[in-house]
Amino acid sequence: MEKRNVIIYWIATGLLSAMMLMSASMYIFKYEMVSQTFVHLGFPVYIIYPLAVAKILGIIAILTKKSQFLKEWAYAGFFFDFVLALSAHWLVNDGEFVPAFVALILLIVSYRFDKKMTF
Repeated sequence: MEKRNVIIYWIATGLLSAMMLMSASMYIFKYEMVSQTFVHLGFPVYIIYPLAVAKILGIIAILTKKSQFLKEWAYAGFFFDFVLALSAHWLVNDGEFVPAFVALILLIVSYRFDKKMTF
């Protein structure tokens, strides 16, 4: 395993983790603002708290590497979350699609370099 691969993995995963933790904390502590955004995007507001918990648990699954099964599901869940966020922001044309796009790129880089590290 190359040192370069490890560094790239940890930078991408660290930035992704920071984005998800900031997002989850915003969902919890700024619920009113987030609920207005969800309504504007056409999403139900009852998924805000479960989504915040899922983001935290997903980061834990990726960082701890205790279960390959859970880690793969966390990556898949984040992928669908980011694709849905990107498309929703793009369709309503509010200009807020960039964070979802950046998160999607970080997710792909983290996943690819995680695979390089495990072989």
